[in-house]
Amino acid sequence: MSAIPGEAQATRPGLVACRHCDTLHAAVAVEPGGMAVCSRCGYILLRQSRFSLSFWSGLTAAALVIFIIANGFPIAHVSMLGKTVHASFVGALWLSWENGHHILAVMTGLVGFWLPLTQLCFLFWALGCLRKGDLPPDFRVAMRIYHAVGPWSMVPVLMLGIIVAIVKFAGLASLQPGPGIWAFGILTFMLTALSRLDSERLWRYAEEAGLAPLSRDNGLSPEAMVACPVCGYVQERKAVAETGCCGRCGSRVHKRRPNMEARVWAFVVAAAVVYIPANVLPMMEIRSLMGSSTHTILGGVVELWRLGSWDLALIVFAASVVVPITKLVALVTLMLARRWKGERQQRQRTRLYELVEFIGQWSMLDVFVVILMAALANFPGMSQVIAGPAAASFGMVVVLTMLAAMSYDPRKGWDQESAPGGSD
Repeated sequence: MSAIPGEAQATRPGLVACRHCDTLHAAVAVEPGGMAVCSRCGYILLRQSRFSLSFWSGLTAAALVIFIIANGFPIAHVSMLGKTVHASFVGALWLSWENGHHILAVMTGLVGFWLPLTQLCFLFWALGCLRKGDLPPDFRVAMRIYHAVGPWSMVPVLMLGIIVAIVKFAGLASLQPGPGIWAFGILTFMLTALSRLDSERLWRYAEEAGLAPLSRDNGLSPEAMVACPVCGYVQERKAVAETGCCGRCGSRVHKRRPNMEARVWAFVVAAAVVYIPANVLPMMEIRSLMGSSTHTILGGVVELWRLGSWDLALIVFAASVVVPITKLVALVTLMLARRWKGERQQRQRTRLYELVEFIGQWSMLDVFVVILMAALANFPGMSQVIAGPAAASFGMVVVLTMLAAMSYDPRKGWDQESAPGGSD
């Protein structure tokens, strides 16, 4: 493992396993602001923050307050023919539910409200435990939940959806930004910063404080060791085989993800099938005094272009068309090209997998835009936006492709370059 940047660094006992190639490294002390990368595949193993636990606790508390403001106040005030609508994200969720779009309301409510709130609450609680120097028994369960909800927190995507929805509707009525939109903008930056505090980093804080056991190098071969995906604890594979759970945090542990091929292909095929109605069926229906019209995903892109917002049109096109297709093609490529050998080829496959992970949630943009447009244009008899059947289908495409990426195990490709690690 190499540290960047860094000069002379003191080696400390412990092991770190790369999540992407399963190479074991001796843990090193990384200077503030530095990071350590895997010498084999280049994956970032460790990042050392310049800030203290007190700073992160304060930032998390501030993010919770901003979260309440963002969801408790309107994102915009819309006026039309003497009537005014105070549109908020929570109001948009309730309106979708009242209109019978239950799947859409639940899906967007989870990824835009409940899971981000859960993430912030668990993080604030965990940081408080670490600051007090005491890990309660339920810390392990809390970190497993925190790890699970992390990829599904989509506030940055929601923020972009708010901007797109406001631009689409700005020319149809008098619109004034509300406190909620500014709060969502601030919250986006806060959550981006806090995303560095994943479950493994929090457990590393516990290690540094002497509150959790370190991964020890007991002289066994890498094939005899297994790393926990939640806390990063490297332990004997034989000991894990008896219980199937991590000895430190209690999460399920496997040397390799079981039934990877069947799970990935099932999710990819399901996503490809659902992607057809998501593009063919209407994404939303716009009703006004002049009549009604339906719009597909590409129709929404064309409308933005005609309004002169070519930059947002390109963003929506990328998030709604390019990203889903890229994810599907990339996952199929990763599955079909597993026999490619050579370190260079495996590094390219690893970078491709990292791309799929990075762009995973951004396809939810159009789904957010639809429910926000419905809230902004809620003027019965004058102007209304009704979510179409494609909205729920497109949301399912996002969920299925993310599940496919989570089921894929990049370590199996690196097994071809050395002795196979097997599977549990």
